[in-house]
Amino acid sequence: MQKSISLLGSTGSIGRQTLDVAKNLHIRVAALAAGHASARLEEQARAFRPALVAVFDEAGARDLSARLRDMPVRVVSGEEGLAEAATFEEAECVVTAVVGTVGLQPTLAAVGAGKRIALANKETLVCAGELVMKKARERGAEIVPVDSEHSAIFQCLAAGGKAARKIILTASGGPFRGMTRAQLSHVTKEEALRHPSWRMGPKVTVDSATMMNKGLELIEAMHLFSMPPEDIDIVVHPQSIIHSMVAFEDNSVLAQLSHPDMRLPIQYALTYPERKESLTAPLDLSEIGALTFEKPDEETFGCLKLAKKAAREGGTACAVLNAANEEAVGLFLSGRISFLEIEEYVAGALETIRNISSPSLVDILGADAAAREYVRARARAR
Repeated sequence: MQKSISLLGSTGSIGRQTLDVAKNLHIRVAALAAGHASARLEEQARAFRPALVAVFDEAGARDLSARLRDMPVRVVSGEEGLAEAATFEEAECVVTAVVGTVGLQPTLAAVGAGKRIALANKETLVCAGELVMKKARERGAEIVPVDSEHSAIFQCLAAGGKAARKIILTASGGPFRGMTRAQLSHVTKEEALRHPSWRMGPKVTVDSATMMNKGLELIEAMHLFSMPPEDIDIVVHPQSIIHSMVAFEDNSVLAQLSHPDMRLPIQYALTYPERKESLTAPLDLSEIGALTFEKPDEETFGCLKLAKKAAREGGTACAVLNAANEEAVGLFLSGRISFLEIEEYVAGALETIRNISSPSLVDILGADAAAREYVRARARAR
């Protein structure tokens, strides 16, 4: 079990749940990092007393430093501050709980330092999976997934050995499962944010509603587990009890089950290969009653189809997909575009921006920037 962590993205949903786990397991929080110097970040610093706090916003960092002057904590800022938190020598493990491609550079820094990385930032592998995994192998950095689906796959592969034939990702279907495109044309932000199973941040919750989240998870699984996209299936499982499955060469299938509670995969990433008593309630299948499965509707939820296409194409296509989606979801949450326009904007970016095969990090960051500008320009031209 890890004795100390650096937590990147401490004020978000995964960050807050990570602190719940750390408190329960008596794991020291050596460093905290967040985008802004919110009151919540100050509360976390006072509660967990880290040696280092990183704030991306430089003015906010100065303000937080003044507010914490009664504490023995060092406050740093900007990209350099995030990198320092990601490589902090007092932390055995780095939990990357930031949302979006802002997590890429700190994750690469943690990999370079040879840390164990509890990875909750799927966008890092979506955009630069080949580069990140190659560097992790070279530096001896251990990447343990935090996403519930990838944690489940990780556990199934550990139990089943190397004879895996297929990965089966489960999806809740989101709040709009069963709707038609005509119905989706009228859904609101408030409706999209009402996830039936999981407690998540707004961006990930909208991604679940569009099913883009499952497409991003497919790409993440490709890189984490060295599995081609054609060997990764997606099945809708509304109860969210089976978190994913692995089929093996002998046609047996292993699955990991639990109540939908992100604190459990977070804890497993911190305690692996050990298991400890957790905050998650025990599972009683007789109370659940039934587990059901259905195929995803890729015609209605076209973001999933776009993600599969980007996965097959490789290169910078996945970086374009991710960046365009981040920008489009932000526009939807701010009320500037409709729910279905998220898919339209992402499709347009993929069609417009040239795909670069075998990209460098510079190519990936360039594709990310180009996709964001495409979406912003399209929104301005409305």
